[in-house]
Amino acid sequence: MTVRLPDATGALRTYEPRTEPLALTTGAPFTSRTVFSAAHVVAAPFADTTPDSPAAVDWDATLAFRRHLWSHGLGVAEAMDTAQRGMGLDWAGAAELIRRSAAEAKAVGGRIACGVGTDQIVSGTLAEVRAAYEEQLALVEASGAQAILMASRALAATANGPEDYLDVYGHLLRQASEPVVLHWLGPMFDPALEGYWGSSDLDTATDTFLEVIAAHPDKVDGIKVSLLDAQREIDLRRRLPDGVRCYTGDDFNYPELIAGDEKGFSHALLGIFDPLGPLAAEAVRVLDTGNTAGFRELLDPTVELSRHLFQAPTRFYKTGVVFLAWLAGHQSHFTMVGGLQSARSLPHFARAYELADGLGLFPDPKLAEERMKTLLALYGVTQ
Repeated sequence: MTVRLPDATGALRTYEPRTEPLALTTGAPFTSRTVFSAAHVVAAPFADTTPDSPAAVDWDATLAFRRHLWSHGLGVAEAMDTAQRGMGLDWAGAAELIRRSAAEAKAVGGRIACGVGTDQIVSGTLAEVRAAYEEQLALVEASGAQAILMASRALAATANGPEDYLDVYGHLLRQASEPVVLHWLGPMFDPALEGYWGSSDLDTATDTFLEVIAAHPDKVDGIKVSLLDAQREIDLRRRLPDGVRCYTGDDFNYPELIAGDEKGFSHALLGIFDPLGPLAAEAVRVLDTGNTAGFRELLDPTVELSRHLFQAPTRFYKTGVVFLAWLAGHQSHFTMVGGLQSARSLPHFARAYELADGLGLFPDPKLAEERMKTLLALYGVTQ
């Protein structure tokens, strides 16, 4: 079994896939860390849509993938940017996704947290931003899911400074019925979020972020930080009030951040745990036994794949995530809402395949090889 793969120069090289997947099984719930995988949505491949039309979702395949994550003990972070929120999935689609996934979580006993944003509106007054947040918060709480207060493009466009963030978030936290997760998504994931918390200076923004938390520590379960800066996350988590958790969203440095140090550790809410689900779960169970070295031995080799998928422009990492789900047999096609399957190059896909195969992530390596060859043929690569 060999596959001819293109590299970044356009040259073809021969790759020999592995013949057996990594042996991974389901196991006991985690005890040392709370771990969420942000999950992708599966497009309906036969829907007659355009890139800017409302998303057509294959609900059966989408929910089946969430059951796969739950079966390995992972929580699901729903309707986040991994689900193409704001990049193909509008609020109407996200609302339906939240309702369906929350009901499925209740049926199978899975843990779920859902994104609360303002994507009903593009821009507006602060009052309109608050109202948009409130509508989504009400829906998530009614579904029985935990709320994740996501960063808002509309708020970033409207706010005049830190005081506006303090006002909006304070208002939302006062009315939240249960503790929420606050999500700080950096501009590498969404350029429209530049200057969030009222400043492009990250130290100043961090102070405002912490001021929000300090004013309402009983309403903040934790924070999710996606800035791809390990030291900044470590410094931030050491400044959190007691009882407020840090969920790493750093897809470049997650093994070291989850492992932690003598002063603490991060829990996890990661897009890379979509393709890494079973392997990540196995690693956390090893960590539960106190075996940090064993945890790192399992998870460190995955970082090269993650950094490849999340390379700039980082916001297009969802394409690689869905591509690997197709190769792994979790869906029957490589089509994405918004036509986002076109957002990465063939050499990018080829390297993602090679790295994922090397990790043993494909339950059926032969199926993955055949599907990779199908994609290569569509691009004119003969074997």
